[in-house]
Amino acid sequence: MAACVIRRTLLSTFNKYNSVSRVLQHVSLNSRHNPSVSCSSCDLFNVQQKRFMSSRPEGKVLETVGVFEVPKQQGKYETGQLFLHSVFGYRGIVLFPWHARLYDRDVSPPAVESKPAEPPGAHGSKEVKGKTHTYYQVLIDTRDCPHISQRSQTEAVTFLANHDDSRALYAIPGLDYVSHEDILPYNSTDQVPIQHELFERFLQFKASKVPPFVPRDTLQAWQEKNHPWLELSDVHRETTENIRVTVIPFYMGMREAQNSNVYWWRYCIRLENMGEEVVQLRERHWRIFSLSGTLETVRGRGVVGREPVLSKEQPAFQYSSHVSLQAPSGHMWGSYRLERPNGTFFDVRIPPFSLESKKDDTPNGFLPGPFTSLA
Repeated sequence: MAACVIRRTLLSTFNKYNSVSRVLQHVSLNSRHNPSVSCSSCDLFNVQQKRFMSSRPEGKVLETVGVFEVPKQQGKYETGQLFLHSVFGYRGIVLFPWHARLYDRDVSPPAVESKPAEPPGAHGSKEVKGKTHTYYQVLIDTRDCPHISQRSQTEAVTFLANHDDSRALYAIPGLDYVSHEDILPYNSTDQVPIQHELFERFLQFKASKVPPFVPRDTLQAWQEKNHPWLELSDVHRETTENIRVTVIPFYMGMREAQNSNVYWWRYCIRLENMGEEVVQLRERHWRIFSLSGTLETVRGRGVVGREPVLSKEQPAFQYSSHVSLQAPSGHMWGSYRLERPNGTFFDVRIPPFSLESKKDDTPNGFLPGPFTSLA
């Protein structure tokens, strides 16, 4: 199987679930049900055949970026693997993999590890088993960030500053966490195929290697040094009325404030419209339970100041936020209220997830940049 990678200068969202001609001409990406990629311009049943392809549908300019490779059904992608994100369409490169426990409330996979008990009042008391799933830490091509900013935040990695200002949060632009099935691998002869300030600090080109981009010592040291706040360990997923919500929580560390300890977490959330009907997110409703015994309710319009529309053409929206507790652990769960075109509303469940602390080992002094303050 082979396919061709092309790129539109004005990037549109890459629709994973339908036949999309705007990004890959005549390429069907109905990979949720069939992971193969079909292309009317290429003989995709001939594994040896690989061709470039470009076109200009809808008057948009397309540019060739490389040649598709066969997506891996087993195993994992290595550091230096180039890819297109199958949902958001950006160019990226794999830095390193994470092995996460996926708690999927839509299926009952073979048990690998039991999910911790849910807090009182959390919806759905059924036990959910975790299965191991591969995610990747990746760099996003900065040329694509402006085109995906309305669908996905490009500052998915944040951390606490290790200095006197305990309220300061910092973000590293252009880093993301990508699920294995969202990787559409390709190769390129360009020695610097990804534009990002960290690319040449972390990777170097070696033509004899496959993939030809290998990690520098800087990347390995950065991963080891900042492992505590980069690590992805648990992923929670649930679907309500064709809207799938995926949550990835991260522990960020503890800070002292007003003679007490404050524990911080960030959480990345992706909403995906798996159906045909256009819907718009209008409200959020959170319940936050702390080990100290408090139960907080948070309601508000939209998320991160937006009320995203989820359509067949642009089915996904991804964002990050933060929460703090005056206890080392807790739980969060809730719902989103979405509106249909006819004006009716329905609620979508946010799967319960744990907020667990660990050894406070926040980053200090080894941040190769770029990063910006969110305080």
